[in-house]
Amino acid sequence: MGAANVIPGVSGGTIAFITGIYERLINALKQFDLRALRFLLKGDFKVFVSYVDLAFMASIFLGIAVSILSLAKVLELAFRYYETLTLSFFFGLILASIVGVGQQVSRYNLSTIVAFVVGLAIAMSVAFLPPAPANENIVYVLICGIAASVSMILPGLSGSYVILLMGNYVVALEAVSSLNFAFLIPLLLGCVLGLVLFSRILSYLFKHYKDATIALLTGFVAGSLLIIWPWKTTDYVELNGKMKATGYNWNWPVLDFNLFISLTLIVLGFLVVWWIDKRGSTPENQ
Repeated sequence: MGAANVIPGVSGGTIAFITGIYERLINALKQFDLRALRFLLKGDFKVFVSYVDLAFMASIFLGIAVSILSLAKVLELAFRYYETLTLSFFFGLILASIVGVGQQVSRYNLSTIVAFVVGLAIAMSVAFLPPAPANENIVYVLICGIAASVSMILPGLSGSYVILLMGNYVVALEAVSSLNFAFLIPLLLGCVLGLVLFSRILSYLFKHYKDATIALLTGFVAGSLLIIWPWKTTDYVELNGKMKATGYNWNWPVLDFNLFISLTLIVLGFLVVWWIDKRGSTPENQ
C-alpha cells in the first residue's frame, strides 16, 4: 500500500482491496473514536488493543511507512528518467485490479451498474483537472493530508495524484527525502484526521449497501486507467527554479522497442496482482 501511494494515479486502497484486507482496514480505522480514547486514558490497554485491532493496524502502517521512506527517492528518480516504463508497470497493476475488485460484487443489477458508471465518471473527470501551484502553508498542507488520505483508501483514487493536483506532490517527495518535519507533520495529521472520519462513512456503506459500494469502487479503479496511462506527456512550467506539472496530454504509443518493454511491464504488473489475489484467497491466508 505504501509503494502504491507514492505513485501518482495508483491507489493503496486498491492493493488493500485485492489482498482481501480492505473491509477489515475500514472497520479498524472506524474504531479510533472517543470510546477507544477512554480505554486508553483508563489504562485498559488490553481492551484498547483488541477494540482497535491494533496489531493489524500497526503492521499495516509500519509497512506503509517503511515502504514510503525507502521508495520515495527511488520513485522520484524513476519518474524523472523512466516515466513511461514506470507507469506501464502500474498500469498493469490497475488493469488486474479491476478484475479483482469487480469480482467481489455478488450480483450486478441496475443500482450496481449505475454505481459503477458514477465511480468511472468521477475518476475519469479527475484526470482532466489541472494541477494547482505548490503551497506550503500549514493549513493548506493539512487539507492536502485530509484529501490524500480520503483518496488513499478509495480504490482507484490515488492519494499521491490528489496531492499532485493540489500542487504539493514534488514538495511532499522532497520533504520525505529530506525529512522536512515542518511539512510532514501537518500532512500526517491531515491524513490521520481524514482516515478516521471517512472510514466511518465507508464502513456504513459497506454494511448497508455492500454491492453498490463495491461497484462504485470498481468504477473508481477503472477510471484511474486514464490517469495512469503510460504514454501521456506532462506539461511543465519553471517556478522558483523547479519544474512543476501543469497538465497532461494523452498520446498513442509509438511502435518501437520501448513499446515492447512497456507492454512486457504491463503484463508483469498484471501477473503480480493476479499472484497476490491468488495468494490472498488461499485458505491459509484467510
